[in-house]
Amino acid sequence: MALASTAGNTLVTLLATDAWEKARSAVGRWWRRVHPASAGDIEAELAEARAALIGHVGRDEQSRQGLADALQAEWAARLRRLLAAHPHAADELRRLLDEELTPALPTASQSWSGQVGMRAKASGRGRVYQVGQGTMNLGER
Repeated sequence: MALASTAGNTLVTLLATDAWEKARSAVGRWWRRVHPASAGDIEAELAEARAALIGHVGRDEQSRQGLADALQAEWAARLRRLLAAHPHAADELRRLLDEELTPALPTASQSWSGQVGMRAKASGRGRVYQVGQGTMNLGER
């Protein structure tokens, strides 16, 4: 399930930022609504995951990235299991991701998937410059 993977990646990325408490709190509130019995444990485990990430800051990049990848896979799997048991929670997780978690990411980590249509018209000696992610099309008319 792509939603669980995206949420797991976003969550672990946020654990290494100044927005980690906001993320932990938001996920804790959501988890409490979906599965109240484990919400306290989840918040504590998020704090442990953050401590592990922060503890790897001085280590080599490969070691730190390996830990981040493992944590992302672990949290994505947890979210997948929770959504499998409570499919009605998917819409609320998507809202949480779109409205609270993704906006809290550092700007370079934010991504958007969708479709953008661009049109331009130049006349005379005008120029058109259009830019999409990773591409730039220059056209003269």
